[in-house]
Amino acid sequence: MCAVCDYTIHRSSHHFGWSRDFEPTLVAKPGSTIHFECSDSSAGQLGASSTVQDVIDLDFGKINPVTGPVYIEGAMPGDAIKVTIREFVPSGIGWTANIPGFGLLADQFTDAALHIWKYDPASMAPALYGPGGKVPLKPFAGTIGLAPAEPGLHSIVPPRRVGGNLDIRDITSGVTLYLPVEVEGGLFSIGDTHAAQGDGEICGTAIESQMDLTVTLDLVKDARLVSPRFTTPGPVTSHLDTAGYEVTTGIGADLMTGAREAVMRMIDLLCAEHGYTPVDAYMLCSVCGDLRISEIVDAPNWVVSFYFPRIVLS
Repeated sequence: MCAVCDYTIHRSSHHFGWSRDFEPTLVAKPGSTIHFECSDSSAGQLGASSTVQDVIDLDFGKINPVTGPVYIEGAMPGDAIKVTIREFVPSGIGWTANIPGFGLLADQFTDAALHIWKYDPASMAPALYGPGGKVPLKPFAGTIGLAPAEPGLHSIVPPRRVGGNLDIRDITSGVTLYLPVEVEGGLFSIGDTHAAQGDGEICGTAIESQMDLTVTLDLVKDARLVSPRFTTPGPVTSHLDTAGYEVTTGIGADLMTGAREAVMRMIDLLCAEHGYTPVDAYMLCSVCGDLRISEIVDAPNWVVSFYFPRIVLS
C-alpha cells in the first residue's frame, strides 16, 4: 500500500483494449497520486511454473490487461495529461517468450519458447540467463495511455497517438510523460509492466513481470499535443553502458530489412562466441539489446545497428 497516495486501484479493475465508453474506475482531481496494481502482459496465464505448452495455449483475448480507467476532472480534448512516474513495486518473477507468429523474426523462429526469470525485488540485482548471461533490470510500464476519440473497442496491441502499447523502456521512475487528451476525462489506464527490455523488443516480449506502481496525474490545459512526449531526469542507458557493446549492422534501402539483418547477425555472434542457442539469443536480445537507426540520409542506403551490452556477458 502506498502511504502517500490519494487512491489505490486494485488489479481486478482492469480492461482489455481501449474505448471511450468504458466506465471510469476512479474520478480523480488533477494532481492526484494513484497506486495502480497491475498484472503482467499475460494476465497471469504465464508464471513461475509455466511451460512452453502454456505459451502455445495463450488466450490472446486476455493479453495486456491495463488497470483503470481514471477520469481526470477538467480534462477535455486538446488538453494533455501529465503523468509523473513515481515508483515500481516489483514481484520478483518474470517471463520472456517466443510466441509463434509474433516478433521481428517470426518467420525464422516458428516454435514456442519460454524463459522464466527470478530476481530479487528489493535489490533488483541483474537477473541470470543462460550460459553466463546476467541482465541489468530497469522496471517500466509498457502500456500507458488514454482513450481514443474513435467509437468502439480498439485493440490493445498497437500503440496510438494517445499512447497505449508504447513499449518505451525509458518511461520509468522519475520520467514525466505527456499524453494528448481526445475524450472528456482522458480515461487513463496503465499496465504491461516489465523488469527489463531492449529498444525494439525484437522477439515481441521483454521480461514480462507483474508489478504495482505509483503515478501522479496532472492536467495541462490547451497543450495541443499530436502524440506522446516525455522528459527523462538523467541518462537512460547507464545500467548497460559500463562494459561497452558488441554492435552488428544491417545496410540497405529498407529499414525493416536492415533491422532484421542487424539482429540476425547479433544472434549469429552470440551463438558462435558465447554458446547460446539461436532462440535463446533471440529472446536475450529482446530484453537487453537496442536497435538504432544510425544513418538515414545517405541515399539510397540506410544503416540500422544492433547494440548488445557486454555487461550482460561479463
